[in-house]
Amino acid sequence: MTDWEEDQAQPEELRSVSWQSESVMFSVSREKIYLSGKVFVFPRSGVSGRSDYMKLHTTKTTLNSATVCFRFITDITQGYSLFSLSTPMHKNAFLLYKPKDDVIKVHVNDLTTDFLSLPSPPNTWHSMCTTWSSNNGLSQLFVNGKLTIKRFVSFKKPITGVPSIILGQEQDEYGGGFDAKQAFTGMISKVHMWDYVLSTTELRAYEKGENFTPGNVLNWRALDFDPSGLASVDEDPEYVVKCP
Repeated sequence: MTDWEEDQAQPEELRSVSWQSESVMFSVSREKIYLSGKVFVFPRSGVSGRSDYMKLHTTKTTLNSATVCFRFITDITQGYSLFSLSTPMHKNAFLLYKPKDDVIKVHVNDLTTDFLSLPSPPNTWHSMCTTWSSNNGLSQLFVNGKLTIKRFVSFKKPITGVPSIILGQEQDEYGGGFDAKQAFTGMISKVHMWDYVLSTTELRAYEKGENFTPGNVLNWRALDFDPSGLASVDEDPEYVVKCP
């Protein structure tokens, strides 16, 4: 689906955010927001006592499998959290954490595995998808159009409970416990999450910006979220509307 086709497909019941100054400002509600052509901005490096993050909401409370996709850009080299899903039982129910330049740690139900040799140069947009299935416990990444090997992380146990989903911070406890040294600084966009493992064809369609089925857990085109601190919504510098 092209950017123009995506705009035309916007459901009537969704509202676009209103503009104020150079950022997008909006009132907090449970109304889902259409974010095509937008990015989440996390403008501050980790500062103790100050937490900039986006809290995402979903009605799903059981995940036997999962796929999470998003695009991100940053200029920091310290460790940072990319996606943090916590439940009352497991603080790292589904966590994507980058401790250093070429490593991505995937946590599921507080168990973890490391994906290696994945350099992500600063000040460059990166596309990343992560899959996991409880049937076999295997996880795999799809980073900038390339599949990694599959690694075992956790199996025979689904992710259950009301999820607390945070972008920009890593939860050391359910809904909080943020560590400034693990905060993300930069921009994140096109966040989607599914309750199943996407095929390689679907992963490639997402990465190329082609027609793909939006996430049924989190959908960037109909997202329920709350900002905190200086986290905000702004224009996507890569977004180009194609004329029909």
